Amino acid sequence: MFARLAEASTTLDIGTLFVIATCVAALLGLFLLFAWLQDRVAALAWWGAAYLIGGFSGLLWRLDGVVPLPLSDDLADILLFIALGMIWTAARVFHGRKVRFGAMCYGAVVWSAANLSPELAQWPAGRTVLSSLIVANYTFWIAAELWRERRKTVIRQRWPALLVPMLHGAIFLFPVALANLGVHSLARGWIAVFAIEVVLYMVGAAFIVLLLAKDRTVNRYKAAAQTDPLTGLFNRRGLFEVAGALMARNLKTLEPVCVLAFDLDRFKSINDRFGHKMGDAVLDMFAKTVKKTMRGEDVVGRLGGEEFIAVISGGLADACIAAERVRVAFEAAALAPDSPGVPVTVSIGVACGRPNVALDRLIERADAALYRAKENGRNQVAAAEDMIVAGAAGVLGAKAAAPAPRAASQAPIPLR
Repeated sequence: MFARLAEASTTLDIGTLFVIATCVAALLGLFLLFAWLQDRVAALAWWGAAYLIGGFSGLLWRLDGVVPLPLSDDLADILLFIALGMIWTAARVFHGRKVRFGAMCYGAVVWSAANLSPELAQWPAGRTVLSSLIVANYTFWIAAELWRERRKTVIRQRWPALLVPMLHGAIFLFPVALANLGVHSLARGWIAVFAIEVVLYMVGAAFIVLLLAKDRTVNRYKAAAQTDPLTGLFNRRGLFEVAGALMARNLKTLEPVCVLAFDLDRFKSINDRFGHKMGDAVLDMFAKTVKKTMRGEDVVGRLGGEEFIAVISGGLADACIAAERVRVAFEAAALAPDSPGVPVTVSIGVACGRPNVALDRLIERADAALYRAKENGRNQVAAAEDMIVAGAAGVLGAKAAAPAPRAASQAPIPLR
């Protein structure tokens, strides 16, 4: 393919290709800045400004020798490397990392310092090799930023964002290989190939960053639609959606699923005596306690008022231990010096079942156990009478006696 491009290069004017690349960079820069104004994703502003600077550097290259401009050649190179550093910075900003101005400008600094060296001037391919190394280095840095993020993101189809800069960096290492082989200048056909590749890379990279920004915006709105604004936990919609995904995963391994139903004791009297602002503070305190106490993979949400639900993987015994841990932690948090100053406790009902049981059914059983905990004195954990466990040969039904209700003064169950 490259050989055919080289043969056809006589019909391609290199100056025209660079003009096209400059116009494409400028248009993409304006387009990315417009997208930033719409979505307010800071990385788009960095990326758009970088494209505009890169387009301006291309304009300086094209005008060099046509219009007498002081230091136009060196300035164009410096601006190009700054633009590359800004694109790498955009990748960092997109993933919430700090801006490193020193690393962003290192290419321009290295290029300026190398041009003062007489050795570089005496090496025929010196400037080509150095510029190619700087470009490749920045593109590999961009790929490294995306590689680090792949272990945290929930986006499954992010491989193009990694592949495109890797391929671009590999192509720009080609002049280094030629220099090592003794070829000190690029053929006209290969220059055309590089110009075309740059245009394709700019378009592809801009398309990818817009997709990533759009995906982030959608996820932000989706999270807002699934989150309770007061506590930061899942609301009913989010709880059922995420818990459904957890139960679907457990269905593959036949691991049981447990539901914990929480209800703050005498919460209405807190609102009546101290006002709704104090009641909101108590709800927020409980949400923070649950987040600190339960595992990261546990699904916790607020159904409404003082009613909370948690869906976890595991058997009834583990679920009761987790519930008791929350009960003890919340009772202690209510008495802490930085608490709202209202002694409040929580009653918890626990139910366990197969992962293919309807979530509503598990919640009903957990609610029934919760009411029993309320009737027996509050501030305790009660479990549903029946439990379903995963046996070695499949899923078996079994009966288990409900744990005896306990008062707050009894010794706590050992925590897991």
